[in-house]
Amino acid sequence: MSLISQNLVYVYYHGSVKRQLMGRLLLKNRQIFFEYDSAFIKTMLELSPFKLPLKSGVIASNDRTFEGLFGVFNDSLPDGWGRLLLERKIMNEGVNPGMLSPIDRLCFVGNRGMGALSFEPENPHPDLIFSKNLDEIEHEIQATLGENENDRYVEDLLILGGSSGGARPKVLLHIDNEDWLIKFRSSLDPKDISAIEYAYHNMAKEAGLIVPKAKLFPSRKGVGFFGVKRFDRHGDERIHMHTIAGLLHADHREPSLDYESIMKATLYLTRDVGQCEVQFRNAVFNVLSHNRDDHSKNFSFLMDSGGKWTVSPAYDLTFSSGPSGEHSTMIMGEGKNPTKAHLLKLASVGNIKQDKALEIIGQVLSATAKWSGFASDAGVSKLQIKNIRESLSLIYKSFG
Repeated sequence: MSLISQNLVYVYYHGSVKRQLMGRLLLKNRQIFFEYDSAFIKTMLELSPFKLPLKSGVIASNDRTFEGLFGVFNDSLPDGWGRLLLERKIMNEGVNPGMLSPIDRLCFVGNRGMGALSFEPENPHPDLIFSKNLDEIEHEIQATLGENENDRYVEDLLILGGSSGGARPKVLLHIDNEDWLIKFRSSLDPKDISAIEYAYHNMAKEAGLIVPKAKLFPSRKGVGFFGVKRFDRHGDERIHMHTIAGLLHADHREPSLDYESIMKATLYLTRDVGQCEVQFRNAVFNVLSHNRDDHSKNFSFLMDSGGKWTVSPAYDLTFSSGPSGEHSTMIMGEGKNPTKAHLLKLASVGNIKQDKALEIIGQVLSATAKWSGFASDAGVSKLQIKNIRESLSLIYKSFG
């Protein structure tokens, strides 16, 4: 992999099988600028209406949230696991990771990022032959994360999943003509984290959430590996995906958001109360299932090639305690103990009628009350079933 610092990057949009030049990014005097291509402006496609509106002329980024990068492009950058791999790789080549600009990192992503954007010039990737055996990949991940920090497999793991976001190790694989994102355990996760997340997926589906296809891929050593079918791909078509973090320039690394802002953004983007109901159901599930790692990168929107926005399928649903035991994203000002009253107030922001809001709350309550059954079927340990059940019971009491 040749790491050449870049100041000018061309951005392409793959809204259909044919790609279009979206515009140009320039790094000059420590500031990032963007200019839409004149032909792209004629498409009338607003890929990031809040922070990068579609207009002619050079647009300067004066926001330092993402090191001066516009949020729509920051969504393409890996964080957590992917960033760790890249930094390990370039340190091995004698390069200080702190010398890389966000523009340089986009060149590493190139054509391999999530969503529908690609970047040129692209840092070349070697053509490696790697195994799709998940137990072998797990071994490579644990060796890379271990105390000795074995870098033997870093290149392989970069190719497999270095462009994906999130803290947990993951890979992107094409299996049985479908594109999958498969997660692996980090050193901080319980041994049955895959089973817990699969149980949460099935519980969310029961609760009426829109979720991607998911499964537990088998393992010779444990309960398996949790994987979801990618929803930013539809055959050869790439689908534009924008997180609420990127849309609003809300840093996901610290609590910086309220569900009220998410609901307002949903109403503005989609102009559809039905989509607000989808978002509200996601919020209710996070509250009632004790999913408190609900930071700004865990909410996304999809835009089709015609410019229509919808709420993405729900993802990263699992038991979590959040910062200091609170939700990463507050619910109408409350992070520690949100109640039914807070949720009903949130529903009103999205123009959702109270009867409909109460119906959704009731459906989610009914599903989450079945936690033990979902967990047992998925292979969650008895101790984890008990601990999570006790936490959920405390929430139920506050909801009557």
